[in-house]
Amino acid sequence: MRICGIICEYNPFHNGHAYLLEQAKSLSGCDALVCIMSGPFTQRGDIAILDKYTRAKHAVAAGADAVIELPAVFSTAPAELFAKGAVKLLCSLPDFSALAFGCENPDKQSILDAASLTSAENHGFKNSLRYYLKKGVSFTRAKTQAIASTGNPKTAQFLSSPNNILSVEYQKALLLFGSSAEILPVQRTGSDHSSDKIAKNFSSATAIRCAIREKNWRAVKKNVPAFVARDLIDAISPDTFHKIALFSAIKTSSDQMKKIMDCSEGLENRIKAFAKNTHDYDDFIAKVTTKRYISSRIRRILTAAALDITEDIVRKTVRSNLYLKILAVNKRRADEILPILKRSSFPCITRRSDLALLSKQADEIYAVDTRASDIFNLAADIVPPEAQMRFIDPNFL
Repeated sequence: MRICGIICEYNPFHNGHAYLLEQAKSLSGCDALVCIMSGPFTQRGDIAILDKYTRAKHAVAAGADAVIELPAVFSTAPAELFAKGAVKLLCSLPDFSALAFGCENPDKQSILDAASLTSAENHGFKNSLRYYLKKGVSFTRAKTQAIASTGNPKTAQFLSSPNNILSVEYQKALLLFGSSAEILPVQRTGSDHSSDKIAKNFSSATAIRCAIREKNWRAVKKNVPAFVARDLIDAISPDTFHKIALFSAIKTSSDQMKKIMDCSEGLENRIKAFAKNTHDYDDFIAKVTTKRYISSRIRRILTAAALDITEDIVRKTVRSNLYLKILAVNKRRADEILPILKRSSFPCITRRSDLALLSKQADEIYAVDTRASDIFNLAADIVPPEAQMRFIDPNFL
C-alpha cells in the first residue's frame, strides 16, 4: 500500500486544506493519506483554536485516512525542526512514498536546488549565513541574503515565502532520513499564508481566526466546510494562555531562558525586562520584536517556557526513537490502516497501555505532550477529552 503524507496544523481546517487533500490523492495515486498534525500548540508559537481531536476529526471527514500527532517539541519549533520531526514520523512507515504540501511556487526543481544550496554540507552558504547573522538581522532574512550573495538571487526570491521555506525543509529532512519519497508541491489557492484579509472562498487560517474573533460567522462559513463551521462556534480564545505565557516569562530565570531554542544573544534579558512591565500579551510581543527578533520567534520562546521545552530536549528528540500517537482514523478503513501504521519502526499509541512500549527518551517526549495537553485544557477551560484514538465515520459528519 502506498502512503501519501501531509504535514499540517489545521488551525482551523479550511477550504484550501480540503483542496490540498484532493490534490494529494490525485497526484500521488496513493492508497492511503496520512496526516502528521500539530497538537495543542502551533509552529507560530500559540495555542490552537480547537482541541487536537476535533481538528483530527475534521481532517478525516475531509478525506484523510489517519491523523498522527506531531510531538510538541517539534510543533512549537522553528521550520527546520518542525519539518524534521514530522518527516521523521512519516519515514518510519514502510509504505511512505509521497509527501504533498501547499506552497507559493510549486516548482520541484526550485525546491531541490534550494535544499541543495542550504544543506549543512554547503560551506560557502554557511559562512555567508554566519556573516549576515553577525550583522544583526533575523535568521530568515540572513538566509535570504546569504543565498543572494552566493550568486543565487532566484533561489533567494523563492525562499522569501513561508510555505516555500517549509517545502525546502521538508526536502532536506527527506534527504537526512534517507527517504526516496516523492515531493508533490501544490500551488496555494486564495490569499497569502499570513494575510488577515478575508477572501471569497479561500482565506488563510490567519484571516479565518481574525473573523472568528470578530464573530464574523458569515465569512467563516464561506471559507470552511460545514462540519468545521459547526465546531468553530466553540473556538478557544487565546487570552488565558497568553497570561500563562507572560507569567512563564516572568517566572523563568534568565539562565533557564537561555536554554530555550533560539533564545540567545541576550534576547532572554530583553524578554525579562519587558515582561515585568507589560501585562498585555500583544503589546509585549510588539515591544520585544525587532528586525532581528521576529514576532513568531518571541511567541515560540514564550510557549517553550510555558511547556518547559529546552533546546537540549529538542535536539535529542531529532536523534531518538519516537512514537506514533494516533488521534483519529477513518472508521470504515480502520482494519486496513491500523495494521499498516503498526508496521512503523516506532510504537503506535492508541490507548494508555501502549505507553509501556516507549523508550526512556520517548517517554520524556510524551511527558511534554501530556503537559502541553494539560496546559491547553486549563487555558481553554474545558474538561480534558479522553486521551484515546477516535474512529471517525466521514459519512456521519
